Amino acid sequence: MGLRDQFTDQLKTAMKGGDTARTSTLRMIMARLKDVDIAARPKGVDKVPDEEILSMLRGMVKSRRESVELYRQGNRPELAAKEEAEITVIESFLPQQMDQAAVEAAVAEAIAATGATSIKDMGKVMAALKAKHAAALDMSHAGPLVKARLG
Repeated sequence: MGLRDQFTDQLKTAMKGGDTARTSTLRMIMARLKDVDIAARPKGVDKVPDEEILSMLRGMVKSRRESVELYRQGNRPELAAKEEAEITVIESFLPQQMDQAAVEAAVAEAIAATGATSIKDMGKVMAALKAKHAAALDMSHAGPLVKARLG
């Protein structure tokens, strides 16, 4: 079952269960997905594949984390809690993320596989990581690690 079908099924379940917060978040995800699909049309794509949907979801989580931080600084805990609830719903569709040890192992493996020796090789290493671990690895966590290893 693709992510689109999961969104629809979960939306129906949330609506039937009267879960307004989850319903609202799922509607937001589906609206964002529609925008992404529309943006892809000039490239000849009607519906973006699951990989792009996962990327979209990660972007949504990232922006909400930034909002949580700002709301906390602005002493608005109720708004931070709302954003955190949305993050929980969005993350439920993302694959299980690698833990720190697994990320470090993947980085070491990618460096060895590409024969990287300096910071100039960072692009090759990141490309290798993305090719092998795109779904389970947050590239924003891997980047600084690769930089530290090569730098």
